[in-house]
Amino acid sequence: MSTQSTRTVRLHEIAHARAGDKGNTSNISVWAYDPGDYLLIKEQLTAERIKAAFPDLIQGDVVRYELEHLHGLNFVLGEALEGGVNTSLGLDSHGKSWSFLVLGLEIELPEN
Repeated sequence: MSTQSTRTVRLHEIAHARAGDKGNTSNISVWAYDPGDYLLIKEQLTAERIKAAFPDLIQGDVVRYELEHLHGLNFVLGEALEGGVNTSLGLDSHGKSWSFLVLGLEIELPEN
C-alpha cells in the first residue's frame, strides 16, 4: 500500500479567475494555468465547497459548470451581491472581489 505525499497551495498558484455580475448573481470562472492541474481543481473546487467557504456572503445556490476543453470551471452564485449594483450598500456591489476570495482557497497537490 502506497501513500502519496501532498502539499497545500492556494488556488491562485495554479489558476486564475475572472468575475462578473448580473443583478444579485455573481459569476466566477476559474482557469487552470496548466491543463495537468485541471482534474485536481475540478475534484476539489466544488459548488458545495464554495458555498461552505462563504456562508455569510452567498445566500442562494451555487451552480458549477465544467468547461473540460478549456480546463475551466464556471460558478454561478445566487444572491451573492447583497441585492446587486442598484441596491447594495457593499463596497463591491459588482462582485469583482469574488475572484480574489475564491483564488485564496487551498488545494491539495501531489508532492512531486
